[in-house]
Amino acid sequence: MGLVVVLLLLALLVGGVGLFIEGLKWLLIIALVLLVVGAVTGSRFRSRL
Repeated sequence: MGLVVVLLLLALLVGGVGLFIEGLKWLLIIALVLLVVGAVTGSRFRSRL
């Protein structure tokens, strides 16, 4: 019974770390997209001045 609890906790821990890393990956992708959009918009706005 103790082994089952340990394995369950280990699976939850590994799954949680995986979800955390997946979230960080998506956060990085969104940040890069916003950076590119901001750079394009800023250069367009600057060229009009």
